[in-house]
Amino acid sequence: MILFNLRCISDHDFDVWFKDGAAYENRAAGDVSCPVCGSAEVTKAPMAPRIARGLRDAGAPGTPLAEAAGQLRELCRKIAERCDYVGDRFAEEARRIHYGESKPRDIYGEASQAEVVDLREEGVAFQRVPWLPPTNS
Repeated sequence: MILFNLRCISDHDFDVWFKDGAAYENRAAGDVSCPVCGSAEVTKAPMAPRIARGLRDAGAPGTPLAEAAGQLRELCRKIAERCDYVGDRFAEEARRIHYGESKPRDIYGEASQAEVVDLREEGVAFQRVPWLPPTNS
């Protein structure tokens, strides 16, 4: 059995168990729907890897998970340092840059799943990055 995090077109996240990855891929249209809004238009949401060694060891210094988290945290720091933060206006500002209505520059911020789908359909170039807050250590 495998647990997938799913997200509907209305940006509701929920979990569903499947026999295996193929069972998710081979599901019939409408087999899975959002428990909040009932939408059958669902995709996989970002998922954290599940490591069987236990939570105490998973993030211990020197482990692959700790190393990956450190690299991702460094990427987030560089993005914040070098790009303009536009908050929840990301989709709007990305469109303005794409269509030449705003000066070209690197930006970052938040976008709903529906906004992400719309931006991709319009051909707006962007990349999603899982955001980790900085640490004080």
